Amino acid sequence: MPGPHPPLLDLRGVTVVRGENPVLQDFSLRVEEGEHLAILGPNGCGKSTLIKTITRELYPLPREGSTVQILGRERWDVFELRRLLGIVSSDLQTLSNQRITGRDVVLSGFFSSIGIWPNHEVNDEMRERAGRAMRRLGVGHLADRYVTQTSSGEARRLLIARALVHDPKALLLDEPSTSLDLAAQQELSEAMRSLAREGVGLLLVTHHLADVIPEIERVLLMKQGRVVADGPKAELLTAARLEDVFERPVDLSRRDGYYHAW
Repeated sequence: MPGPHPPLLDLRGVTVVRGENPVLQDFSLRVEEGEHLAILGPNGCGKSTLIKTITRELYPLPREGSTVQILGRERWDVFELRRLLGIVSSDLQTLSNQRITGRDVVLSGFFSSIGIWPNHEVNDEMRERAGRAMRRLGVGHLADRYVTQTSSGEARRLLIARALVHDPKALLLDEPSTSLDLAAQQELSEAMRSLAREGVGLLLVTHHLADVIPEIERVLLMKQGRVVADGPKAELLTAARLEDVFERPVDLSRRDGYYHAW
């Protein structure tokens, strides 16, 4: 049910073209503030394009009745928007390959940059907020350690802390478990669960069913740039639905609130 405030996201009839090909086609999505949603679909179905449309890196075709509203507004200063939507994207993985400290990774969230540069003025309030975000993710001990000396799971939690420095309305997580080993996946899952319990809205975009933490109750299934289904997790995460979306035979199991497919 719609809440008393404008929704976090309200996309209606959105079509996005990259090159000559439509990647999102007549796409509609409404997400309330504080809601947790998982968007599932195979590689190439348009999930990352959706994230870039939300963050204003891509724009839809101008068509009658097509709108993209965030918190009730269609027009945004991109830097203002980034303070409200914390982005954790595979595009930021270059941070994990540079000789910068964990603290500088998190501080770079204030500047939407890759690391801290001479033109950036870091004040005491920023340092305090960065430290608070790192402690929140259990990576405060990594402040002075180079990211190249951290595990993949620690580096990913630093990126989440980077997204949290502004206390955003929601986190947008784009394929967050990519390249993580089993231990790091478990650490990531616990971090997301903790944030969900604290009331941070989560918009999780993934093709890994195991990324969907128990706190996420709503699922949207995508295929070829379109919404296939949108509704309660228990109704949509079935073998028949997933076989249709991924076009492969699927065996499905559930344990402790997690779903697993193979």
